[in-house]
Amino acid sequence: MAREIRIEISDEAYEALERVAAEKHVPAEDYAGRVLDADLMRSRFLEGARSFVTEYGQAFAERFGRPTKHSADAA
Repeated sequence: MAREIRIEISDEAYEALERVAAEKHVPAEDYAGRVLDADLMRSRFLEGARSFVTEYGQAFAERFGRPTKHSADAA
């Protein structure tokens, strides 16, 4: 279910929002929603990654080893 929120932003920020949204050929409100969704997904991903490392990091390192200098340079 979609929800609607009301936020206040500066005139300069809204002008920038309109400009970027127009470049992407979407309404400013849709673009703002997409940006917010993407930021929240990124935050949830990073939170999950931190949780994984905290819970399983040591066992993972013991099982698969730590990166060597050579393998770190390749990435």
